[in-house]
Amino acid sequence: MTERSTLLSLSRRRLLITTSVAATALLVVTAGFTSAQSADGNGGEITFLIDSLGDTWIPNNSAISSFQGHIWGHVADKLLYVDADGKVSPWIAEKWEQNDTATEFTLHLKSGVTFSDGTALDASAVVANLDIWYAGRKSDGINPIGLFPKTYDHAEAIDAATVKVFFKKPTLGFIPTLGYHGSILISPKTLAQPAAQQADLSKTSGSGPYVVESWKEGDFVKLVKRKDYNWGPAAVGHTGPAYLDTITYKLVSEPSLRVAAVQSGQADVAYNASPQELESLKAEGFTTATPRYLGFVNGWAINTKLAPYDDVKVRQALQAGINRQEIIDTVYTPDWKLATSFIQSNVPGATDQSDLLAYNPEKAEKLLEEAGWTKGANGIRTKNGEPLVLTLHSNPYLATSKSVDELIAQQLGKIGWKVAIRAYDVVTFGQKVKYGGPAVPAYEVTRSFIDAGTVASILTNANNGENWFALDESDKTLNELRDKIASAGSTESRKPLLDELQKYILDQGYFIPRTQIVQRIYVQSPKLKGEIYNGVAYASYYTATKSE
Repeated sequence: MTERSTLLSLSRRRLLITTSVAATALLVVTAGFTSAQSADGNGGEITFLIDSLGDTWIPNNSAISSFQGHIWGHVADKLLYVDADGKVSPWIAEKWEQNDTATEFTLHLKSGVTFSDGTALDASAVVANLDIWYAGRKSDGINPIGLFPKTYDHAEAIDAATVKVFFKKPTLGFIPTLGYHGSILISPKTLAQPAAQQADLSKTSGSGPYVVESWKEGDFVKLVKRKDYNWGPAAVGHTGPAYLDTITYKLVSEPSLRVAAVQSGQADVAYNASPQELESLKAEGFTTATPRYLGFVNGWAINTKLAPYDDVKVRQALQAGINRQEIIDTVYTPDWKLATSFIQSNVPGATDQSDLLAYNPEKAEKLLEEAGWTKGANGIRTKNGEPLVLTLHSNPYLATSKSVDELIAQQLGKIGWKVAIRAYDVVTFGQKVKYGGPAVPAYEVTRSFIDAGTVASILTNANNGENWFALDESDKTLNELRDKIASAGSTESRKPLLDELQKYILDQGYFIPRTQIVQRIYVQSPKLKGEIYNGVAYASYYTATKSE
């Protein structure tokens, strides 16, 4: 960990907030941190206030974090670019081919690309990244990338600009997954380091438009642009050096303080504001953004090994007992959308399964009665003397999670559930709450992915999948759909299978959607323009400019 410059510091002691939010005065102590603008609007410095910076900077272990992913998106590049609609386009890989069975892929790399340590981003570097994305180095505490295809066999450097990638089985999702936020390209010199050294962000070398100038754990990360950068993705309309000189990510835990700093002009972006504030902030002239990422909706993966959720009727009652429109009306704003499946509606391959998600408390009560759960005088249902209990663990990666849990607890309480809510911080949640955990009947999902074809494998335990519903290999229908989707040779042949999978998962009550997810909420100064949101809803300031 290094800190080569004194950076802005925000705390309660340095924040003077009046009774009116609009009149907030924020005092920021800075040294060597001034904003300068050129005549054409380029240059300058921005400050992005964020609610967490995670607990490690090992690239494989942190690149998929909703917080650290912001930094990696500016420090590291990807082989391909994926936009908000799931469209894949060239980046470091200029073109690619695949064989008829989707088991072999050839990537042709852009020439002249270098990591910030001077190493060439060539075919051998790409092979090193593919290998560690797939396998990690578990003995050294370096994880594989969760959604990287488990069917990966190996990759070969054919020449300096050509990589051939081999899979054990058809893997249509490989190409889109190269644009996933975990698939960041890191210098082989960094990858060869022990985990403890990889965790020092100042020693990590990517090929992105910015490099780390200074950082302090649990406090800030300051990025400065690479003046020799000349290989941005054509899809964003710019390929040369970034316009902004520096980007500083600063940890400020309280949402109100982050927003107040932007309102007072002492910061440029506040991350994860309260949804209820957005309309008034828009009216004040601030830019707000609620991009949806490609991935799963916000909802629960149900642990089918825990009673009573081993009973399909109880799971179906849970599906029918949630009033999803009330969640949007109460917790969110019209910027949020109803879930229509267990994957977001902007994902290629998503289909509308709204009928299976209709609010029907009468149906829920009937299903529970059929399953032997009778309502007592206190309104709680019991069976064999045991109450109908649901323990929820609010996901700290979603700022509104606990509010949604509290509303759903009221809805389910009317049907006869006794709902307990537990809330942890990011680190504790990661330690205590796991898919299929012995005390976790419902794991709250906030998870992105790029290609719908990767979904079926992670839901089960095939090919080291994540076994979300603790089914192992017990559900033959799900296993058959998984295998057919995995072996599909084209997106067209895969479409009806994905539709069938979505119907089946929802009808069985394996996944209980809540709403389509907006996990990343941005409030931004009107002086800052030109940011771009990619397929996983991260804001890139590579193309942004700031005016006086």
